[in-house]
Amino acid sequence: MIERYTLPEMGRVFSDAHKYELWCRVETLVLQAHAADGTVPADAVDPVRAAPPPTAERVAEIEAVTQHDVIAFLTAWADNTEPREAAAWVHFGMTSSDLLDTALAAQLVEATDILLAKADTLVAALRDHALEHRGTLRVGRTHGIHGEPDVWGHRVADFAFGLARSRDRLRRAREAVGVMAISGPVGTYSNIDPRVESYVAEHMGLRPAEVSTQVVLRDGISEWVSCLAITATVCEAIALEVRHGQRTEVRELWEPFGKGQKGSSAMPHKKNPILSERICGMARNVRAQIVPVMEGIPLWHERDISHSSTERISLPDAAVGTDYLLHLTTRLVTGLVVDTDRMRANLDSTHGLIYSSTVVSELIETGASREDVYALVQAAAMRTWDSGTPFRETLREEAAQRGVALDEGRLDEVCRPERFVRRLDPVFDRLAKLS
Repeated sequence: MIERYTLPEMGRVFSDAHKYELWCRVETLVLQAHAADGTVPADAVDPVRAAPPPTAERVAEIEAVTQHDVIAFLTAWADNTEPREAAAWVHFGMTSSDLLDTALAAQLVEATDILLAKADTLVAALRDHALEHRGTLRVGRTHGIHGEPDVWGHRVADFAFGLARSRDRLRRAREAVGVMAISGPVGTYSNIDPRVESYVAEHMGLRPAEVSTQVVLRDGISEWVSCLAITATVCEAIALEVRHGQRTEVRELWEPFGKGQKGSSAMPHKKNPILSERICGMARNVRAQIVPVMEGIPLWHERDISHSSTERISLPDAAVGTDYLLHLTTRLVTGLVVDTDRMRANLDSTHGLIYSSTVVSELIETGASREDVYALVQAAAMRTWDSGTPFRETLREEAAQRGVALDEGRLDEVCRPERFVRRLDPVFDRLAKLS
C-alpha cells in the first residue's frame, strides 16, 4: 500500500524492520527450546538473544546474491552475533516456512488487534449517531425512489449492526490466523521435536497447527482477508449513503468541510463528497485481495512458494487498506452534518404519495378487495405524479368516482409521518445495548 493511505501503527506491523524483529524472536525461542532439551549448547542462547536484528538494507544486499530471503536474514544476523560461532545453532532443525509462517501469524494477529480497536470506535460512533437521530424524519427510498417515511437513525442503526457483525467476524478470524507451525521439512518433525513447536506457540500467544505439510494451509488466512473485505464493504455502504445524501438534488447530508478546504480547481462553489468517494474506491482494493490469497490454498504437494509473492502484497494491502478505511469512516461519521429541515422537505416533496401503502392497508380493512383498492390508489397516485395535485385530493376524487367511502379522520391519523417513528423503538432499544 502506498504511503498516502498507510497509518503509522499498521505500517510498522508490516515493515521490514518489524518482520526481522519477529524472525529474531521466533529463532531465539526455538533455540531456547532446543537448549532446554539439551539439543544445542546452552551457551549459544545468550549471544543470539543479544544480537540486534539485521537491517533491511543488509538483508537485501545479501539476498541479491543468495536469492533466498531467509538465508540472507540468517547470514546478516549471524554477522551481528558475538561470538559468531553461536549463530551456527540458529535455525537448527527448521525449514524456512517454519520461520515465515510463525512470524506471519504473529503479524496478522497484531494487525487484527489494531483493526478491532478501530472497529470498536466506529461501532460506537455509528451507535451514538443513530441514537441521536432516532426521531429525525426522512423519507425511505427503494430503487432510489421515495418509499415510506423513515428516520435517519434507523438507516444508521443498520450500518452500526453491520459493522458490529463485521468486527465479530474479525474476532473469530483472529483465531484462524493465529496458527503457527515448526515441524521441519515436509512437516514430519524429522529434525525437530514437537515440544519445540509447543514452546514457541505458548510464548508467542499462538497455537500450533493441527497438521502442517511444511506450510500452514491458507484457508485461515483466506478467511481473514474475506472478513477484512466484508468490513471494508460495510464502510463503503456507509460512504455510498453519504454520497447520495450530498447530491445537490438531495442535500440531506454533508461531509465535514474544513476551513481552507477546496472542492474544485475550477468551480469554487463545490463541496464534493471526497471522503466518501475515497472510501468507496479503497474498499475495491481490499476486496481485490480475496482471490489472490485464496488461490494460495492449493499448493504442489507438501510445499511450493506460489503463495509467497502474492501474500507479500495482498496481506499488507488488505490490512493497511482496512485500517485506513475504518479510520476514514469514523472521521466521516463523527463529522457528518445532517440537514433535518431538508430531510423533512424531501419527505413532503411528493405531495403525500409516500402514504400510498398505508392507504391500501387502511382501505382493505374496510372489507374491499386488495385488487380494487390497489387499482384505486394507483390511479390516484399516477394523477399526483403527473399533476402535482396533493395525493389526498386525487384519492378523494378517485374514490368518489368509484363509489368508495373514505374515513378522512382515520386517514389523517395513519398518514402522519410521526406514526412511523414509534414502531422503531425496539430497534433503538437493541441499538442502545450495542458495544
